[in-house]
Amino acid sequence: MASLRVDVDGESCIGSGMCRSIAPEVFDLDEDAGLVRLLDPHPPAHTALAVHEATLRCPAAAILAHDLPAPLRTH
Repeated sequence: MASLRVDVDGESCIGSGMCRSIAPEVFDLDEDAGLVRLLDPHPPAHTALAVHEATLRCPAAAILAHDLPAPLRTH
């Protein structure tokens, strides 16, 4: 199974909270700064669809999600 890496561009973020509402296990808002806070840059596999949806719906395009290849098994 491939894993996921998430990056957030804090300078692009406008603090809409869309990401937090879609994937609260991965994103939160810093109440003082009003900007996204990434809770887990390598979120669990069960959050992948929500993370990709948050990436697509971010009004500032401040979220990048990268699917990482699964490690090769050697036997």
